[in-house]
This record gives sequence, structure tokens and C-alpha cells, in this order.
Amino acid sequence: MSTELFRLDGRTAMVTGARTGIGRAIAVGLAAAGADLVLVGHRDDLGEVAEEAGSHGAAVEQVAVDLLQPRTAAEALHPVFAARDIDVLVNNAGIVHRGPVAELGLDDWQRVLDIDLNSVFALSGLAGRQMLARGSGKIINIASLLSFQGGVLVPAYAAAKHAVAGLTKSMANEWAPHGVQVNAIAPGYIATGFTAALREDAERDEEITRRIPAGRWGRPDDLVGAAVFLASAASDYVNGHVLVVDGGWLAR
Repeated sequence: MSTELFRLDGRTAMVTGARTGIGRAIAVGLAAAGADLVLVGHRDDLGEVAEEAGSHGAAVEQVAVDLLQPRTAAEALHPVFAARDIDVLVNNAGIVHRGPVAELGLDDWQRVLDIDLNSVFALSGLAGRQMLARGSGKIINIASLLSFQGGVLVPAYAAAKHAVAGLTKSMANEWAPHGVQVNAIAPGYIATGFTAALREDAERDEEITRRIPAGRWGRPDDLVGAAVFLASAASDYVNGHVLVVDGGWLAR
């Protein structure tokens, strides 16, 4: 198989939540594979990742958008889509709220769903309309192990990530006949700021590490290969798949 199948030269990828962690690693990985980038973050502080991606020769645009307001975020991104074709959309932005179900207020519940699910729907619709008109495109949603499991003390996050998996399959069913592939990546336990509270709890950290067959937490770079695959021509016949990258957690 030619490695050219995995090249992204001449394509533009939009990555949300691109400032740190998984989003940053995927953005830089796509740039290394040849893609130009539109980096989307909720604050105007994407300079470091833009510089790193640019070192691979990528043209990089930075866009500050508040995904807590999915409707206005989509409206704010209209000019970006009007100015260029977005060949790959990576819906990575996400938050978590930890606490017991009985103590979770509706405001916190809604905040998690707005960023982790509703923004995925809004931006996918925006990108999808352009991709459908063109007859090609790739959407990659970042799901989670909690697309399959309930987790502990993260009810809104688990609900959102279950829904992301379902939305991925639903969009794939509609759009695959029109040349648009929609898939998801479900990361396992990845060492980022997002999971710092778990890693700082010595007992929980030990429990998690012991269950992972690979014997370690994942790193953001562990997700890059999956993202490049799903963004490239190598995955043109892959539709509605949730690709688990978890060091073997679900197989245990």
C-alpha cells in the first residue's frame, strides 16, 4: 500500500479545541501529513500550536469561537466556510463536570451537552452541507470510552459521548452515499490536563493503569495515527466507525 494514501497535501482541516492535549496533537499531526489548518479555540491563544503546525509547512488560520453557544458559534464560522473548502472537520472540543448525579444541576448538565454534543451537531451540519455539495469530505468526532461505559461521577459527559457515537453513525448512514465519511475516535485514558484529577488521585491512577493491557496511560500523540487515517484517502470505505484507541482497556 502506498503511503501516499495517507497524505493530506492540498487539503484543509478544521480542528476544534486545538490549543492543548488531544486537539493539539491531532492538529500538528494533520499538518505533518500535509494539511493546512483552521484552528478553533474558545480563546485567542492558539499561537503556540499554530507555530508548531506551521513548522511543517502548513498554512494556519486561528479562529476564536465560544462553542458553549453552538448556534452563534456556527454563525461565526460561516465566513470561514465561505472563504475556503474544509476537507476535514475534527470535532474535538470538550469539557467534563465531575460530581454525583443527584447533585448535578441543569446548568452544568446543559453546559457539558452544549460543548460536547450540540457543537458537534452544529459544526458537522455546517461542514456537511459544504462537503455534500462538493461530493467529498471527512468528519472525525472525538468520542470516548464513555461512549460505551457509564463511568463514575461524569453523567453528563457519558450521556454526551454516547450521543456522539450515535450521531456519528446517523450522519454516516446519510452521507456515505454522497462521498462524505463520518467516523469517530474513542480515546482511552490519555494523560492530558483533562484527566489530571484522575492521575493526581494515587488510588484511582493505580486502578486505571492496572487495567490497561499496555501498562500505561495513553499520550496525545497516540491518537495521531488514527486521525490521519480517518482524514485521508486510506479510509474512503470506512463509514460510521468508532475507532477505539485505548491500550486495550475495552478488551480486558
